[in-house]
Amino acid sequence: MAKPSLSYAGDPKLCALGSVIRARRMELEMSQEALASNSGVDRSYMGGLERGEHNPTLMTLIRVASALGTPASELLKSADI
Repeated sequence: MAKPSLSYAGDPKLCALGSVIRARRMELEMSQEALASNSGVDRSYMGGLERGEHNPTLMTLIRVASALGTPASELLKSADI
């Protein structure tokens, strides 16, 4: 299981991004497990991402956005980043 980012866990921007990802996933009625699988990440990592515990790489963010059917830029914009 991936450990939270010691430097960034709980950062307001990561929490906002995680909330946007969770909200979009819920809109699509997609399970966290399905989103993780479609994004190529572990389910526990996805949970941490939604809680703002992980600082995703650009490629991870792009894969998550793609699995959600939205551009990564839209996720960032919705999170006011």
